[in-house]
Amino acid sequence: MSDESRPLAAEARSEAPVAAVIPAAGRGVRLGPGAPKALRTLGGTPMLIHAVRALAASRAVRLVVVVAPPEGTTEVKSLLDAHALPERTDILVVPGGSSRQESVRLGLQALPPGHDIVLVHDAARPLVPVDTVDAVIEAVRAGAPAVVPALPLADTVKQVEPAAAPGEPEPVVATPDRSLLRAVQTPQGFDRATLVRAHETVTTDVTDDASMVEQLGERVVTVPGHEEAFKVTRPLDLVLAEAVLARRRLTDGF
Repeated sequence: MSDESRPLAAEARSEAPVAAVIPAAGRGVRLGPGAPKALRTLGGTPMLIHAVRALAASRAVRLVVVVAPPEGTTEVKSLLDAHALPERTDILVVPGGSSRQESVRLGLQALPPGHDIVLVHDAARPLVPVDTVDAVIEAVRAGAPAVVPALPLADTVKQVEPAAAPGEPEPVVATPDRSLLRAVQTPQGFDRATLVRAHETVTTDVTDDASMVEQLGERVVTVPGHEEAFKVTRPLDLVLAEAVLARRRLTDGF
């Protein structure tokens, strides 16, 4: 077993430097036509820059790997160079793949040795507070192989049968107990060896990296998420993100 494939002892994790992988190769078609989602502006600054700054705000994060669209690596490097980022954090840009899962795997492969805790963060969650980032890191350092920030659900959830055709009514088959459900956010944190093994083992398409670790039979735990760590997916989300950013700038000088 290579060093990257060997889980790190919990006591060693307490001092382990942290790296973050930000897959930013998606087109973001639900936001409408235009630049890739991560390069859309929020308060005049690309969402990717906000996301990098959010992770680099944690003093534990020593390296951020941005996984760019394959044809846009040079553009992303220039973009990062043009914006002020914390000098204590190294930034690396690598080309991504055709899916989020492949892009994360390519980001993991680009990590140098020595970064034994890895965060995976959506570029489309540009306003995650640093306290959430630190809470995820601390839970991994305490021994959890995989950690996700999560929020209780505010809405009742229905399980349905898929409609026979788009737009037709969908029969409800169950109402899950929402007290047992959580809406999961990022950054998700991992023992590096566990995440590498998940990407080497799990070939089915998944929506987040914690799901891959679950398929290994490893323990995944949650820490409290934050309402401002929402994902900017649709035009209305962008309006909300602009409002949150404006409030931060007014009250916090963010």
